[in-house]
Amino acid sequence: MARGYPAGCRPSEERNTMQNNTYNGSNPVRVAMDAMGGDHGPVETVKGAILAAKATNAEIILVGDQEPIEQELNNHDISDIKINVVPSEGKIGDDEHPLQAMRTKPKSSVLVATKLVKSGDADVIVSMGSTGGSMASAVLTLGLFEGLERPCLGGPFLGLAPNTVLVDIGSNIDCRPGLLLNFASLGSTWARTYMGIEDPRVALLSVGSESAKGNKQVQESYQVFEDSNMNFVGNVEGMDFFTQKAEVIICDGFVGNILIKFTEGLGAAFAAYSKKRLASLLDENSLGKFAAELVQLTNRTRTNGGPLFGVNGPVILGHGSSKSDEILAAISTSVRYVELGMVDIMRADLASMNAKSESGASR
Repeated sequence: MARGYPAGCRPSEERNTMQNNTYNGSNPVRVAMDAMGGDHGPVETVKGAILAAKATNAEIILVGDQEPIEQELNNHDISDIKINVVPSEGKIGDDEHPLQAMRTKPKSSVLVATKLVKSGDADVIVSMGSTGGSMASAVLTLGLFEGLERPCLGGPFLGLAPNTVLVDIGSNIDCRPGLLLNFASLGSTWARTYMGIEDPRVALLSVGSESAKGNKQVQESYQVFEDSNMNFVGNVEGMDFFTQKAEVIICDGFVGNILIKFTEGLGAAFAAYSKKRLASLLDENSLGKFAAELVQLTNRTRTNGGPLFGVNGPVILGHGSSKSDEILAAISTSVRYVELGMVDIMRADLASMNAKSESGASR
C-alpha cells in the first residue's frame, strides 16, 4: 500500500486543463474516495473502499486526514488490494456555504480528491459528503460541458421502478425550459448507455397528463420538449413512476429533492411499522432483512450512488448516512461509469442535440 500524493498532484497546484484524464480501458479504474465525507467517515468509507477494491479490482485512493485513515486500515487485511492514501486537511460540512468553505479549506478532502481527477491521477471521484460542497468542487475544478449552465443529479431512485430515471433530484431549484431539456439529454444518455434502454421515453413530471396542466415552467417546457428530437411522450404524474410510461422523468431539483426525501422517509416508516406488526410472525434476522428490503424498494440512490451529470469528469455522490455496503455499491457504480466512458458520450450527445436545435431555429 502506497501513501502520499501521486506525482504532480499536491492540492496547492492549480491546473486549468483536462490533460491525461481519459480512461484508457487497460488498467484498473482509479477511484478517488473522499474518505472524510458523510456521517461515518473515515471508518465506514475505508471499510467500503476495501470491499470495493476486493470486489471490483479498482485501485482506491483514500483522500482525507491521514492518521485516522491509517488507523482504520490497520484493522483490515489489505495485502492483496490496490489502495493508496492521499492526505488532505479537513472536510466541507453540510452546514457550510460551499464556495466560502472552498476558499477557507483549499485542502479539504473533496477538493483534493476532485483535483486528482482533474490532473489525471484518478479516473473518478466518489463522495458521501456535502452535496453542495461536492458539486461546487466539481464545477469549479472540472468545469461544465460546453453550453451547459448548471450540472444536475440523476439516476434511478426507486427500487420499485429500477428502469425509471429521475432528473434533477436536488441540484437546481429553479430551471428554465432549455435547461430542463439539457437535463433530459443527459438523463436519456444515461438510460440508453448505462441501463441499456434502446430509445428511452422522456416525460415531464406534472399534475396532469394534458399539455395544458402544470405550472408555467412545465407548460413552457412542454412546447420546448415537443419541438426537440427527444422521444418525448408528454406529461406524467407521480403515480406513473410505477406504470412504466417513461424511462426518463424530468423535473427541477426543488420537486425532485422533495420527492426522493419523501420516498426515503416513507420507506423508513414502512420498515419501522412492519417491524412492529410482524414481530410475532418473523424472527429478528428475517424481520431485519424484510425491513431493509422495504428501504431499498423506496430509495435506490441511497444504496447505489448517483452521478453528477454535466461536469468534465466522472463524479458519483452518495447519501451522507451511507455505511460500508452502500459505499461499495457507489464505488461499483463509479467503476462502470468510467469503463463505459459516460462523460464523453453524454458530452457528445448534448452537443449534438443543441446543434440540431440551433439548426432548426435558424431555418
